[in-house]
Formats: sequence, C-alpha cells, structure tokens
Amino acid sequence: MNESHQRCPAAKNSYSLYYLYFYLTEGCNLACRHCWIAPAFQAGEKLYPSLEVDLFRSILVQAKALGLGAVKLTGGEPLLHPRIGEIIELVKAEDLCFTMETNGVLCTAELARLIASCKNPFVAVSLDGADSETHEWVRGVEGSFSQTLRGIQNLVDAGIRPQVIMTVMRRNRGQMESLVRLAESLGAGSVKFNLVQPTARGEKMHEAGETLSIEELVAIGRWVETTLTSSSSIRIFYGHPAAFKPQSRMFAPTGGCGTCGIFGILGVLADGSYALCGIGEQVPDLIFGHAAKDRLEDVWRESPVLKEIREGLPARMEGICGTCLMRRICLGSCLAQNYYTHKRLWAPYWFCDRAERAGVFPETRKGREARG
Repeated sequence: MNESHQRCPAAKNSYSLYYLYFYLTEGCNLACRHCWIAPAFQAGEKLYPSLEVDLFRSILVQAKALGLGAVKLTGGEPLLHPRIGEIIELVKAEDLCFTMETNGVLCTAELARLIASCKNPFVAVSLDGADSETHEWVRGVEGSFSQTLRGIQNLVDAGIRPQVIMTVMRRNRGQMESLVRLAESLGAGSVKFNLVQPTARGEKMHEAGETLSIEELVAIGRWVETTLTSSSSIRIFYGHPAAFKPQSRMFAPTGGCGTCGIFGILGVLADGSYALCGIGEQVPDLIFGHAAKDRLEDVWRESPVLKEIREGLPARMEGICGTCLMRRICLGSCLAQNYYTHKRLWAPYWFCDRAERAGVFPETRKGREARG
C-alpha cells in the first residue's frame, strides 16, 4: 500500500466508491522497458488521446454521490494531459484527496504549487536509478534523469515530500541503497521499491531474464524490511505481498498493509472507459462500460465482474493464495495481474505462486491444508 492510502479516511463501507484512478493519457513522454500498461511514446507534435475535461467533471459529480473521497491521476503520463491544470483545479474544487503518479519530467514549479494547494496532496515520482545511465536505460529517454530530479525539487520547494518509486530489476538492484540516500538528500518523504510485473513490457523483461529470480526477490525483501529500513530517516516500502512482511512492519503506522483496496476503487481510462484499473488497456474483459453512455452508479453496482469480486474475495482464491493466512488482508494482491496471466480472477498471484514452487513461501503464513 502506498503512503497515499494512509492520508485520507477509509471508505464508510465496503462498497462505497471511495477512490477513482484516472489513467488520463494514452501517451507517455518516456519509454519505460518495464511498463505494465505500455502506453504509446509521445514526443514532438504527436498527440495521443486523453480524457476529456467535461467527462472528467461529470464522473466526479456522479462519483461523489457514491462516496468518492479521493482521486489518483496517472497515465500514461498524467502531466502530458493538455489541460492538466484544469483537471487538478477540478479535484481541488471538489475537496477530494489528491494523489498523482508521475515520471516528474514535466512537473514545473507552477504545477507543483497547484498540486500543493489540493487536499492532502501525495505525489509518487518514478526514479529507477541513482545515476543518469541506469535511470535512462530503464526509462528510454536521454536527459530524463536530470529532468526528473528537477521535478522532484519543484515538489519539495512547494512543500510536498514526494514518494520516490524504483522498480527493481537486475540492472538497478545494486543501487537500491544509493537511491534511498539520493531520495533523502532530495527531501523525499518515502521510497517504494516496486517489482516488475509480468504484464505487457514487464512480461518481456521476465522472459528476457532482465528481472530477478523469486529467491532473489524474497531475499531482497527481507533485507529491505530489516536492514535498509532501519538505516533511513524516511519511510521505505517494498512491493512484496503481505505474506512476506514481518508483523512489526505490517501493522505499524508506517508499514502499509499490502492491499490495493479493491472493494472501493474503480479505474477510468483515457478514452472514458470504466475498468478494474489500467489493466483494461491490455485486457478488454476488465472494462465495464463508458462514461459517455453509462451511468457510473449502474457500472459500480451492477457490473458482473465487480459483483463477482465482491462475492468471491477471498474465499474463491486458488493455489497458495487460497490457503494463505494473510488472504483476508492481501485479497490476492492484484486480481488484474492474476487475470492477465491466467484469464481467471482467482488464480494465485505470480510472486506467491513462484515462491511456493521454489520452496521460499513463509511456512508460518500457510494454512494447515497447505502445510500438510
């Protein structure tokens, strides 16, 4: 769970639509080799579709009646939206908690100040290396390292302590501690280490051997949760599932619980489609309707897939996820990823499944049936 989920109150009940994730643009100004959505590369005069502002406004109005309390802007790259200032102003006017995930390249001082004026602003900025060579190998655009650092500095100057996110892979694994020190020096509030998901471009990285083995990922997680976190003055998160987190970290105020809050979240794609999340770009089965023709309340309450999720989690989870003692917290970790890989919502999460097969899934987190 990102720090952003700790900054606003929880939904009043399990099926309030508390959080909207807006995937504002189909384009991105970087070409990240691990991206799980794989947006088109947008440079120069080439423009790809972005969510219409009037549609954005209409969605907010409908969602507030369903309990909306927070909005996340992501992409593609959200700051590529040609009317991003108006989008942010609308979130501010509706008094909604504000979250943004960005590569930081386009984060000007003016935009940073506007973001800072929103309710409980939280910004996560991707930085995939402690030096330009590594970061730009991952991100695919020369000069992006210094531009991202400038964007982070603009946010800090505006009074925001952003979260720095590194996606861990074989190329940058040795820079994890250096990245924490860089984040500290920049004035960041936290660091989160994500794992390369085997989706879209990330799937190709797994196939090419550019990602780490499950044994390596489990060992790194243990090091992060014990040694690295204790050496830093800022919060550090690691993107492994709840079953791999020590209890001291799982239930501490700074530790995060490892669930995505799926019962209270809905995604909106750049074309106005409602989806489980951005995975709808890759998996049409997880698109539930369109904002221009479908009432949001109907989508939220009547979508067969959403109803199936509410009725089935966590009891219908399969494999190690079905017997894990943390299943009521983790909820399958990422149903979107599970469906992408297996075409079944209830399939086990790839990380846990591989860990179980490799014999590195924590025995203390298994139910009796899994332990034999």
